[in-house]
Amino acid sequence: MTDRGPPERDPHRYSEGQGFEDPYEGFDLDPPELDVDPSKVDPVDDHALADLLDDSNVVADDVDADSLVDVGLNYMGINRFEQAVDAFARAARYADDDATAQEAWVNKGVAHAEMEEWDEAASAHREALYVDEDGPFAAEAETNLAYALWEFGDAEEAYFHAEEAVRTDERLPHAWYNLGFIENDHGRHEAALEALENAVRLGFKGADVYEEKARALDELGREVEATDAAERAEEIRNRREERLVERS
Repeated sequence: MTDRGPPERDPHRYSEGQGFEDPYEGFDLDPPELDVDPSKVDPVDDHALADLLDDSNVVADDVDADSLVDVGLNYMGINRFEQAVDAFARAARYADDDATAQEAWVNKGVAHAEMEEWDEAASAHREALYVDEDGPFAAEAETNLAYALWEFGDAEEAYFHAEEAVRTDERLPHAWYNLGFIENDHGRHEAALEALENAVRLGFKGADVYEEKARALDELGREVEATDAAERAEEIRNRREERLVERS
């Protein structure tokens, strides 16, 4: 978009009266809360500006939390994580159902993690679990909380939440991967291998999972299998790099 100045207008003479004091303070029909800084509010989510108003002036039903979640996901897709955090925070604030609120908190935690803000990420996932510990996004909150805590240096609590994630949803492949990663880190390589194989069976076929399998197998003395897993990881990474080159 390009910036446009005010349109030129024909001179117009109003009826004379008492006039204004000199100098006078102008007025505006719009409240000052809507005089937003375009560097902080992107036009992409201008439909959500209602939540910038004072709480007493906001009708919560007028704020579309689902659309705000979509806005946040779009920001995530273009690596604008700070804007994503803001969008998800507003979505969580104005959500009128627990599922939407929980989804918004989980996504907010993921956005913080992308910026390596591990404490903030953990707090967001805790909020998601506070909303509904048995909700539709509870397993995602548990496993992402585990990862954030591990990065933050709290390995013991990270392991607890990694286990909680697979107990909450045993069909979530990323939860099994995170558990396997943490088991490997604790030196429990048999348990790590079992978790990682579950992740693969459930559809997690990224290079990371094969690298972790290679680490577990190597520690268990299964060198041939470890080599096969490492080669599979390298093959997947090479294919991904080739696709990126083709798109550029």
